[in-house]
Amino acid sequence: MEQPNGRRAAGARCIALVGPYLSGKTTLLEAILFQTGAIQRQGKVSDKSTVGDAAPEARAHGMSVELNAATTTYLGDSYTFLDCPGSIEFAQDQRAALHGCDLAVVVCEADDKKAPALQLILKQLDEIGLPRLLFINKVDKSDSSPRDVLDWLQPASSTPLILRQLPIMKGSIVTGFVDLALERAFIYQEHLESKFIDMPADIAALEKSERFAMLEKLADHDDELMEQLLSDMEPPRDRVFTDLARELAEGLITPVLFGSAEHGTGIERLLKALRHEAPGIADTAKRLGLKPNGTSALVLKTFHTAHGGKLSVSRILSGEVVDGTVFYGGKGQDARTAGIFTLMGSTPNKVAKAQSGDTVALGRLDTVATGETLSTVKGNTAQLVKLSPTPGVYGLAIAVSDRKDEVKLTSAIAKLVEEDPSLSLEHNTDTHEMVLWGQGEMHLRVALEKLEGKFGVHAQAKPRRIAYKETIRKATQVRGRHKKQSGGHGQFGDVVVEISPLPRGSGFVFSDTITGGVVPKQYIPAVEQGVREWMGHGPLGFTVVDFSVNLSDGSYHDVDSSEMAFKTAARIAMTEGMPNCSPVLLEPIAGVEIHVPSEATSRVNQIVTGHRGQLLGFDGRDGWPGWDTVKAHMPESEISSLIIELRSATAGVGTFTFELDHMAELSGRAADLVVQSRKAEAA
Repeated sequence: MEQPNGRRAAGARCIALVGPYLSGKTTLLEAILFQTGAIQRQGKVSDKSTVGDAAPEARAHGMSVELNAATTTYLGDSYTFLDCPGSIEFAQDQRAALHGCDLAVVVCEADDKKAPALQLILKQLDEIGLPRLLFINKVDKSDSSPRDVLDWLQPASSTPLILRQLPIMKGSIVTGFVDLALERAFIYQEHLESKFIDMPADIAALEKSERFAMLEKLADHDDELMEQLLSDMEPPRDRVFTDLARELAEGLITPVLFGSAEHGTGIERLLKALRHEAPGIADTAKRLGLKPNGTSALVLKTFHTAHGGKLSVSRILSGEVVDGTVFYGGKGQDARTAGIFTLMGSTPNKVAKAQSGDTVALGRLDTVATGETLSTVKGNTAQLVKLSPTPGVYGLAIAVSDRKDEVKLTSAIAKLVEEDPSLSLEHNTDTHEMVLWGQGEMHLRVALEKLEGKFGVHAQAKPRRIAYKETIRKATQVRGRHKKQSGGHGQFGDVVVEISPLPRGSGFVFSDTITGGVVPKQYIPAVEQGVREWMGHGPLGFTVVDFSVNLSDGSYHDVDSSEMAFKTAARIAMTEGMPNCSPVLLEPIAGVEIHVPSEATSRVNQIVTGHRGQLLGFDGRDGWPGWDTVKAHMPESEISSLIIELRSATAGVGTFTFELDHMAELSGRAADLVVQSRKAEAA
């Protein structure tokens, strides 16, 4: 039955489906599409038959690895649902897309162990001010009462969780629900609209109590409603729905619904809540700070298709778009639309136009990036959203077997990074490797699969090298002499250099104290160049740092001396002198900040110390109740596997950031193994 029209938003809606990994978001999307008639049969993730997760990588791993969009209609209104990946490793798509949505449906389970993962998502919604409602899925598999579930989940939410329904039980099975706003009871009919029934006598008292609790929460932001409750007056039903819609849109409450996506129960109730209570495009444009001027759009996601080129999934914030519409981006660049498509998972459907509120894929906007605001008004388009890609925490060195494919590799990775900015490619000048950075082991595995399956590039991946260096502990003086006669002009260069250690972080310093012209001035730069060329491969096999070389003496030949001869003499001096300076290996030490739920802090401390880390302390994470930030110094070589252990210890929610802090001496067996490994590589 239709509920009273409290505050019905106009225009097409864009709704995000978000939630922890394995909460059932893709199944919920499938149930919504079936319920609204967009598909004729509800597929299953286990059968690889869903509209969402149609990418080969998603099918292969049985999980969402990128955002999926699907547009459908319900009672004459258009809705685009964005199914966002639940794994923290693929969360970048969600971060970008949420800004352009009207509301988020947070899908979760009646499981207190999922509360930290839920908190991550709710915190993100708080940061951008996006209204949300909670859909407790898999209610058919839970024996916990809704009130118990709210008690588990409320600490994760910054806004009050307001129960909108009560379950009707038959034994331990949920057979229906009571709508607390409508004060009516319904029995589930699998994959059909629920059937209205008389209020069961055994639940009537509880219904009154829970309805009053809901009204009390609403009255916290409505003085008139508060007066009615204090006077024991029953508020008009229209007033209740108006308050529900207004307080939801203003982010004052989080309504809670429940159902089973797998069995199609609770879907109709959810759709009606979206129809009557969810905010619309006008609210979203206001939240984003849009000042209407021509046609505006926000790019939510970028795809590169095999044959159709680039698609920019965009929310039309104002105006109308037709094929050939010219947009201007944040840098003044222009891009002409070549095709407008609604999406049904991986299937694009061409349409003639899109208008304010629609979510469509715009073709061939090659100069446009995810998160960019577009306008048809020429000039520097004001950017409504600032996106900061998540820094990588797991890196692999990648290469192609044929060097001529390197350009193809970097081009393909550039497209991957455009699709998912939480990937990044580093050309490491110290180790001479290309390193692909991402958010975890699975993230990079999927990226490599896409490289091959989508772009036809087979990349070999291996653990990245660590940028070890070496330095010296002692000073020495050494002569380097290069003399060669082979007919005609010979080669002659003779230098005496003083090699000395410098404080950590000093780098390399070259000087000369030549007097009397024993080494002519024109050859002194060649001596420095010879030293610099040598220092890239010291006695231990690594770049030498934190030392000085002073050219103090030498000799030359009027005919046979040359720049090349003095460069060679300098290299000879370094090769012979450096082993006498007590060379020592240096390893990079990173400053690490690890963010974890408080109950995992002690375990994380053990992980850090078990990886030769030095704990610097921990404190409550600012603005995150129930979370800690652990600070430490860790060898970069030990960080390579840190994210894997961290996610294991925190049910998948822990993360960290790191940056190089200093270089420290490495000695003993650990240093011997590093040196042996480098020599084996060079052999």
